[in-house]
Amino acid sequence: MAKIGVEGSLTNVQQALQEKGYEVVQLKQESDAQNCDCCVVTGLDSNVMGMADTVMKGPVIEANGLSADEVCQQVESRLGQA
Repeated sequence: MAKIGVEGSLTNVQQALQEKGYEVVQLKQESDAQNCDCCVVTGLDSNVMGMADTVMKGPVIEANGLSADEVCQQVESRLGQA
C-alpha cells in the first residue's frame, strides 16, 4: 500500500487514511516527505515547512476546505487506486 505524508495538524485525515490501509507518515520536516508516494498539506502555507525544492515525485494534495473522505478520494484518484 502507498506511503502518504500528512501534515501534523490533519489528524482526521491521518486517521481516515490509516483506516483505508495506507501507511501514514507525519510531515514534521522536509526529509519526512522523501519516501512518500503522496503528501497531504493544509494549503495554508504555500511554502510548506520551508520546502523550496521538490523532495518527492508524487502528488501534493491541499486539504484546505476538504473533508477527510474527500482527501482520501483525492489520494486514491491521484495514485490510481480508485
